[in-house]
Amino acid sequence: MPLLKIKEFDPNYRESFEGKDIKGMGVYATADEKIGTVSDILVDDQGHFRYFVVDLGLWIFGKKVLLPVGRSRIDHTSERIYTVGMTKQQAENLPEFNEHKEIDYNYEEQVRGVYRSEAFLESSGSVDTASSRPAGATMVAPPIAPPRKSGNGSAAYDYKADPALYALNDQDHQTFKLYQERLIANKVRAKTGEVIVGKHTETEKARVSVPIDKERIVIERVTPTTAGETVALGSDSFGTTEVSRIELYEETADIHKEAFLREEVRVNKVVDHETIEAEETLRREELDVNTQEHPNVERR
Repeated sequence: MPLLKIKEFDPNYRESFEGKDIKGMGVYATADEKIGTVSDILVDDQGHFRYFVVDLGLWIFGKKVLLPVGRSRIDHTSERIYTVGMTKQQAENLPEFNEHKEIDYNYEEQVRGVYRSEAFLESSGSVDTASSRPAGATMVAPPIAPPRKSGNGSAAYDYKADPALYALNDQDHQTFKLYQERLIANKVRAKTGEVIVGKHTETEKARVSVPIDKERIVIERVTPTTAGETVALGSDSFGTTEVSRIELYEETADIHKEAFLREEVRVNKVVDHETIEAEETLRREELDVNTQEHPNVERR
């Protein structure tokens, strides 16, 4: 079956490990000898862990190899992964992993061949002792002989037939998780509406009165009191044309409209603060230990 990188199988795989990431964990041959780090994890199409991709930078610079999950002990407390019986010579015999090349059946058989070798199995048996096992580590099953397969190629291979390479043993070290509820308060900002402020033009009739003056000529004939009396002819008598010139003026109305600033409107928003209170019932799990015939139970 095809192998996938864990992120390709599940982009949110960290949620399954409570936010922790196995990638980046240190890989140790013994309790104090670090040989590299986990650069990736390969899973099958069902999501089962099959290999850790180990960067052996502290042993062999620039080389990455595959470590079957069954040949490892996972220490969740110290966030370490311990190999079972691996030596530097065996690491050199492993084929190099290239993430740009497809992992086929033949490549996996080369990997399995190294881990199935007699020298490797003997070394793994010598390392698997109570003194070398870190507390909280997940122990693997003992080595077995290569499984028998029918047919050819990876389609006929069954990972379950190789428990020494791919099965984790939970009998010696089990993790019992106690869960507790907690109240999480959060807030979400949501749009409740919007206010649109604009302006429009209103029209109205306006009337104005402007008084104006106009000049006019009034010609009036009257009979003087000395009418009929004899007068001496002078320069202004007969033969002389007398003209009177008067200028007339009048006012006209100059009516027009002009714009002026009436008022300003300022638009802003303010935040009103209030507190929302809620009350819930929280649950918590407690450990129940039932002992019979007075077994030796140590609590830490």
